[in-house]
Amino acid sequence: MAVSPETFLAMGREVLAQQSFSRLLGTELAALAPGQVELQLPLRDDLLQQNGFAHGGVVSYLADNALTYAGGTAMQVPVVTSEFKINYVRPAVGDRLIARAEAQAVSKTQAVCRCEVFAVKDGSEKLCALAQGTIVRLAQD
Repeated sequence: MAVSPETFLAMGREVLAQQSFSRLLGTELAALAPGQVELQLPLRDDLLQQNGFAHGGVVSYLADNALTYAGGTAMQVPVVTSEFKINYVRPAVGDRLIARAEAQAVSKTQAVCRCEVFAVKDGSEKLCALAQGTIVRLAQD
């Protein structure tokens, strides 16, 4: 039985609400479909580094979480990040970050996913980071 897009998004938001670190940062799940996700994070002063843009760890967290959502929803099993790489292409200056990720290659045991992170300022999005990662099925020990 297929799950409606609204129900799927609600399920994804329940998972996000269980992540205490995501709640601490204020992460929002804006869109979710199998193998695709959009996470958003309003930027506050305490998430910025000394030069006034988003701390690299915040950008990296958002990319990692988006990659995992994309891989997990594509595989439809509990997952974790096995590895990921991020390239910061410009400082993340703005009032919000948006991470959009998509599963690119999916098997029963892993998904290779790609993510773009944008900084939003005055309604305009600027690419600030690119990430790629391998998301793997969570081992059931």
